[in-house]
Amino acid sequence: MKRMRLTSVCLTTVVLLVVLPNVPVHAQDQPGPIKSVVVYKEPGRFAGWPANNGAWSWGNEIVVAFKLGYHDDEKRGGHPIKPPTTVRQARSLDGGESWTTEVPSFLDADGNERDPVECPGGIDFTHPDFALRFRTGRPVFCWSADRCKTWNGPHTFPTFGRSGVLARTDYIVNGKHDMFVFLTSPKDGGNEGWPFCARTQDGGRTWQLVGWIGEQPPEGYGYAIMPSTVRLDSGAFLTMIRRGGVFDGRRSWWLETFLSPDEGRTWYLLDKPWINNAGNPASMIKLQDGRIALTYGWRLPPYGIRAMISEDEGQTWGDEIILRHDGNGWDLGYPRTVERPDGNIVTMYYFNDASSKERYIGATIWSPGQPGGENGD
Repeated sequence: MKRMRLTSVCLTTVVLLVVLPNVPVHAQDQPGPIKSVVVYKEPGRFAGWPANNGAWSWGNEIVVAFKLGYHDDEKRGGHPIKPPTTVRQARSLDGGESWTTEVPSFLDADGNERDPVECPGGIDFTHPDFALRFRTGRPVFCWSADRCKTWNGPHTFPTFGRSGVLARTDYIVNGKHDMFVFLTSPKDGGNEGWPFCARTQDGGRTWQLVGWIGEQPPEGYGYAIMPSTVRLDSGAFLTMIRRGGVFDGRRSWWLETFLSPDEGRTWYLLDKPWINNAGNPASMIKLQDGRIALTYGWRLPPYGIRAMISEDEGQTWGDEIILRHDGNGWDLGYPRTVERPDGNIVTMYYFNDASSKERYIGATIWSPGQPGGENGD
């Protein structure tokens, strides 16, 4: 494993080296205004996993997609969801304050995602109303040029000689027909997972494997999945990976960070990458003022949603921010985060609390504070 240390590695192509510290022992409450709202909640339904489905924003217009099924009252352990399941998307026109639910156009009359066809290419990734979505766990993508009102595709995506693609939506637009995507492949034995970077330069018609993110996790129990990636001012890619593995005979789950100085070809595991959140993916975005906001679910008591802010492109991170800690159990999280024009942040996730059995989609609207203060305050 390539491991990067701030004091010992010098790269001629990028001068920024990134170190993510351990989570502070004493996490701090959120320093600025905070408000949590319900995006979607219905009696008897299980709504979950925004990170698997995607979120997009255009100013104060925000769309988040999620899986929808029925609550399984008899299931003990795991996720109490039962079929039939489908996908829904929720839209806000006021920066996440209120939401309406929609049936996405990539579904057929039975609520299933349509069969994919080959992409002819020529997609304009720079269109101001563009959005792209990968189908959860499948080598399939669709795209929209009207803010998710209608979706084109689905289109097939290559597996690069592997047994499949364990897709979640994570991409960086590089030009009109040029895009990087960050997905996960099954390991050699077929289990999840091993993340990679791929690229198209012809608007989605063909794709090239650029590089694998880190070493392949060992067979048996161990995975690296669900990248969330930003481009730094230097041009380097910074990505947060969800990890699972066995240490001293015990299973563990954490988040760790990788840096690529060469557009995804090589990746360096950063020192002190551990965020021990008991198994939940992260969402990482670059803010308008240049800071990086990192959000993730917290599957340990007190259950909830947390965040951190970096003011120096990930070289250091502020204290952990508790966005909410009223979860009724571990079955929550999978956030996606966007920034509003006024600088407030909207973090969307699935949640369960003491008010009812249902898993629902919630959103927390919060301020990262001003640069230069404690916890950004």
